[in-house]
Amino acid sequence: MAQAAQRFEYVGEGRGAGSGHGSDSGSGGAGRSGIAVSIYADRGYLRAEMAEDAAAAGLRVAQTTDLARLLESGSASALPDLVLVDCPVIDDAELAALARLDQCASLQGSQLVISTSMGSLDEVYGCLDHAEAQILVTPSRADRVIALGRVLSRTGNRVRELSEEDRLSLLRLTDQVSQIAQKLELLSSGADEDTTSAFRFETHPGYRGKADTKLDTQFDRSSDRLIRAARPPLPDPRLVRKIIRQRQLRARFFEGDLFADPAWDMLLDLTAARVEHVRVSVTSLCIASGVPPTTALRWIGQMTDVGLLQRVDDETDRRRAFITLTDKAADAMARYFAESGTSASNLV
Repeated sequence: MAQAAQRFEYVGEGRGAGSGHGSDSGSGGAGRSGIAVSIYADRGYLRAEMAEDAAAAGLRVAQTTDLARLLESGSASALPDLVLVDCPVIDDAELAALARLDQCASLQGSQLVISTSMGSLDEVYGCLDHAEAQILVTPSRADRVIALGRVLSRTGNRVRELSEEDRLSLLRLTDQVSQIAQKLELLSSGADEDTTSAFRFETHPGYRGKADTKLDTQFDRSSDRLIRAARPPLPDPRLVRKIIRQRQLRARFFEGDLFADPAWDMLLDLTAARVEHVRVSVTSLCIASGVPPTTALRWIGQMTDVGLLQRVDDETDRRRAFITLTDKAADAMARYFAESGTSASNLV
């Protein structure tokens, strides 16, 4: 992955030129959004389905072809705006091609949507660390449409094909993760509840929250160093595992979705793993979340964006990566369990 990124051949209208060599389709009609998309998939019916959904979302389908084209270096121009890849089972050569594609997309500002299987998730996740690709695990057609909707929203286009329920779900996900981050920030800092969280989404470049003002005032009033209380230790992992088992037990008697709380389940799992000095793969964390893998990956992405989780590359195998708590999140979890005391075992 450290090698220089190779360019990938892009054919069709827009940025590139030429005809769809080796492709099922090189046109796809005039897209309303102006966003060009290339589709790589070995299954013909799936290529057709993905192209149909992309066109319905207003994208301009420039190319649909098989995964073998990912292995070919090209002399052509830049990537299209969006690249869709389906790789349920992937070999080393295709992983290397994905890594190069990821680097190129990052440099050129293209977006990636990669679908794979649970068995290949760790490898695919490990080689995608530059372009903020959306990863889907054995996705339904609805999952792909939601991913296209996120592409449109990122580029400032109206999300056409998402239902009102799906749009609200995406907004609710972002809002819920933001609220969780704010509450954990309050726990870790010991601040008052009206203190602005460091994780809060603020858009104004000159924004300065109440926390900044409070700290500035303290430093202005005194030259004494601001001393923060020592963080309590993280809880006994046996206690955390007990809570996790209690939470999972409910699914034996009630519908699992009724109590779904993926953010908290992942925080619990990563807290226990941190004390046990165990590395957690993205596949393992998706399982711990208690929700479908594609949904879990969206949560992981959001929680990473707000500073709760972080990606750590495997030093011995650059194709693998692990997920861990940030120090801020670990601090908040330690304080949460310290304040909960002996009643923590009943907190399910």
